[in-house]
Amino acid sequence: MNNQKILGVYDDEDKLLSSIQSIQEKGYKIKDVVSPYPVEKVFELLKLKTRIPAAAFIYGILGLIGTFGFLYWTSVINYPLVFGGKPQNTLSFVIVIFVMVIFVVVSLTLFTFFISEKKGPGAKPNFEYPGIADDKFVIIIDKTQDMDSASLNDILKKGGAIEVSEQE
Repeated sequence: MNNQKILGVYDDEDKLLSSIQSIQEKGYKIKDVVSPYPVEKVFELLKLKTRIPAAAFIYGILGLIGTFGFLYWTSVINYPLVFGGKPQNTLSFVIVIFVMVIFVVVSLTLFTFFISEKKGPGAKPNFEYPGIADDKFVIIIDKTQDMDSASLNDILKKGGAIEVSEQE
């Protein structure tokens, strides 16, 4: 199995975006784009879709139902005490529900992200390039047998890449 990647390294966001468009026009498939900060236009250009927001919403509903059920059971069914003159149907635990919903959503969404991206303790990085977390943008393209590497390298260089390299 061929595991080679072609990396195009950029130092400017605008050059990166124009290069992505020209690579897609030539019919090459971009595997990934790595940047030091989120670039919203990249998601539009690569037509990336994620289910993380939908999962977070479902986790929020489950957290709300679970927390409300637990608080209702502990306050009304298991150990009912009327204190301070409040009736039993008063929602005196809205703050607890709010905080627990946030905790459940953040925890489970983070867990879902790590599982979907196959990250975690001991996971090997997809590639290594110095400066990727500081100020460099990288386009990653999987190299195939029928790919013309010279023309792709030319497209990347014309797009403003400061470096084009191949990695295993």
